Amino acid sequence: MRQQVAKEGGSPNGNHDGGASQMFNSVLRSSLFLLCCAFAASVQAQPFSALVVDAQGRPVAGAVLSLAGTAQAKPRAAAVMDQIDKQFVPAVLAVATGTAVSFPNRDDIRHQVYSFSPAKRFELRLYEGTPSAPVTFDQPGLVVLGCNIHDWVLGYVYITDDPWFGVSDAQGRIQLNAPAGQYPATLWHPALVDMQPLAAGTLQLGKAPVELTLPVAVTTALQPSAPAPTAFADAFRKATRDAQP
Repeated sequence: MRQQVAKEGGSPNGNHDGGASQMFNSVLRSSLFLLCCAFAASVQAQPFSALVVDAQGRPVAGAVLSLAGTAQAKPRAAAVMDQIDKQFVPAVLAVATGTAVSFPNRDDIRHQVYSFSPAKRFELRLYEGTPSAPVTFDQPGLVVLGCNIHDWVLGYVYITDDPWFGVSDAQGRIQLNAPAGQYPATLWHPALVDMQPLAAGTLQLGKAPVELTLPVAVTTALQPSAPAPTAFADAFRKATRDAQP
């Protein structure tokens, strides 16, 4: 009789416990799914703002901030450094290692871009328009650019293995997209001693903007102004134009 009652009321191994087990498993799966979603949301890249100032508190343009992390830096398909009005635009370009960079000449005269920097030695001989092949920057470091025809022109390509990086604008601001957390940071600017990167400590990324200070006063422009014309320079430019096919 007891067995019959137990069978009718449901035994520990009966259908009711089977339903409860299924419900428990369903709740567990739902909880795990929600936890996974919450974790994924927490590690998604978020907008992050930094302000770079010099030793006198003035905003600094052309500073590179990079953040180290476990993510792999992915080179862009292509990057561009223009030549406009006998200047490199932008004056400072930051790229991931392995990025190909093209150097269009948008002036009505020819340029000859070169670099002797160990990270990338190359030369683009006198040309107009856009060279047929971009230059691939395949190792990290700093590449200083010049023009053989206009020797006051300067540009910088900063190549990094860090997955997150950016260049400050005219107001000294840098916008990055990185997951919230702590990151070893590196700061670079042409005004730093020997143009060497500077360890900027560990940054805590969150909602609050971060302010970084260069330990130097930035008193010169990123690119020097063109020199005053001289008779020799005018004659040289004329000879260069006449030599163009």
